[in-house]
Amino acid sequence: MRRLAPPARRFLAHRKGVLVRLGLFSLAESAQAFLVGHGVARSVDEGFLAGEPRRGMLWLGVALVAVVSGAPVVRGVFAQLAGLTEPLRDGLVRRAVDRSMAPAAPAAPGGTDRAAVSRLSNQVEIARDSFAGLVLTLRSFVFTAAGALLGLLSLHPALLVVVLPPLAAGLALFLVTLRPMAAAQRRALAADEALGDHAARARTALRDLAACGTGPRAERHGADLVAEAAAQARTLAGWAAVRTVALGVAGHLPVLALLVAVPWLRGRGVSAGALLGAFTYLAQSLLPALHTLMTALGAAGSRLLVVLDRILGPEPDTIDAPGTADPRAGTAAPGRARDDGARPPARRAHPLPRQAKPAAAAAPAVELRSVTLSYGVRADPVLDSLDLCVAPGEHLAVVGPSGIGKSTLTRLVAGTLAPSGGEVRVAGDVVTGRPAGELAALRTLVPQEAYVFTGTVGENLAYLRTDARREELDAAVAAFGLRPLVERLGGLDGPVRPAELSPGERQLLALVRAYLSPAPLLLLDEATCHLDPASEARAEEALSRRPGTLLVVAHRLSSAVRADRTLVLDGVGAECGTHEQLLGRSPLYRDLTGHWNGAQPRPM
Repeated sequence: MRRLAPPARRFLAHRKGVLVRLGLFSLAESAQAFLVGHGVARSVDEGFLAGEPRRGMLWLGVALVAVVSGAPVVRGVFAQLAGLTEPLRDGLVRRAVDRSMAPAAPAAPGGTDRAAVSRLSNQVEIARDSFAGLVLTLRSFVFTAAGALLGLLSLHPALLVVVLPPLAAGLALFLVTLRPMAAAQRRALAADEALGDHAARARTALRDLAACGTGPRAERHGADLVAEAAAQARTLAGWAAVRTVALGVAGHLPVLALLVAVPWLRGRGVSAGALLGAFTYLAQSLLPALHTLMTALGAAGSRLLVVLDRILGPEPDTIDAPGTADPRAGTAAPGRARDDGARPPARRAHPLPRQAKPAAAAAPAVELRSVTLSYGVRADPVLDSLDLCVAPGEHLAVVGPSGIGKSTLTRLVAGTLAPSGGEVRVAGDVVTGRPAGELAALRTLVPQEAYVFTGTVGENLAYLRTDARREELDAAVAAFGLRPLVERLGGLDGPVRPAELSPGERQLLALVRAYLSPAPLLLLDEATCHLDPASEARAEEALSRRPGTLLVVAHRLSSAVRADRTLVLDGVGAECGTHEQLLGRSPLYRDLTGHWNGAQPRPM
């Protein structure tokens, strides 16, 4: 709360004019509260009890006018309220955007902020609505209470002696609950967010949980989070009960005290009209305003403090969670593990003879040394003691049945998945455990579901190379035959709306982005599956002309034929060679080739 006070003071200091106008309308509300009870008291004492019904009706008319005049007052209050709430929302949106963009800065590559969308939409609206409610109720209580208490004093000072003590006691008890209630709500919100985060992670990793046998552990962790959320909810309910007691003390005891004290008040000269006016002040003005205040502070106030603390709090640390992929590599979600379909892990593969290293002194572009990957202690390995050497500048295709481990291989090379055994090197460097920024400099991964964001065409294409010149972007667009799409979108400065693009159009944009990337290694994990054969051939030919190494999980036979070599994974053995070599020594490759050329291609 102390940390929120300085920005709150600065915010209000820049809006003194709005506050003054709001105060003037609120003074009218004080006068309205004063006149309602005063008019009732005078109508009884000076009118009906004094035998002057006309005078009594006149004073009731004054009270009625005071009630009716509340409509324009409320309208004016709401008109001025917008001058506070809308700038608050705009400022919070800017703050939320700044916080969500911070992890994307070069100083923190690969960071993610999963709460950014909540802050930008839900939490900002909660803060705006809660702030508006608090301004309305605080203003109404202060000025209505001032008018009502002044009215009680004008009727008879003894009335304040009876009414003020229970009012003050209930209000004090309520104020005592504010800090612990806010703390309890903060803990409850944190527990709820932790439970939701665990549920989201578990939902996107169901296959990995089943394959690794870690489902029971995830279930126990979820049960612990549910228990913690329930405990925090009970604590919050306990403080809510205390608050209800405070509301009962402040909202009901003043009326009871006034009824009990009627003989004492009459003995001190309090008239019947003054007593009726006092009851009017309590029932029509003071107690409703107090009830609204306590309800708003209890709900909207604590919510506002918690949400402002979230939005205006310190910048979140950027943590690379296990399994979190570099966002610039194009993967869709942190912690998501994706493989080729639902086929169970392949049987133990025979070691693949290591390819001869190139004569040049340069390190291999990709090198796997006895790499083994198993999703669980007792699970059969997806890859077993696999050796592979890919020369710089080579074009390698990877083929095999669905679920055999092709995407697993690309993730191992990309460094987003750690092997169970062995070593994976890219350009001579071990990739396992390297920071996301260093991995992004070594390779670019384009997954099957291409990532395209809302922005301009140029921003999407130059995302991995922000210093690309406009002529370089134009040349890349021409190389991929993308000019009709770019012109349809309005040129390089035209807007991109991902939902309006087809899967193939999104893949083409992602492929051009990868083409412009400075990384020496490109990994395409069925990144052309939504393209027609002609577009796929044009894209792969453009990528093969690009300086660097290309590793493609093939979707069609043509991709394997265009490659320098093809790696065949079949779960029993592994073969690597040219198209002609594999036709002679790999039964699976011959089988796949027959299916590719037939009417019903076998899924890759």
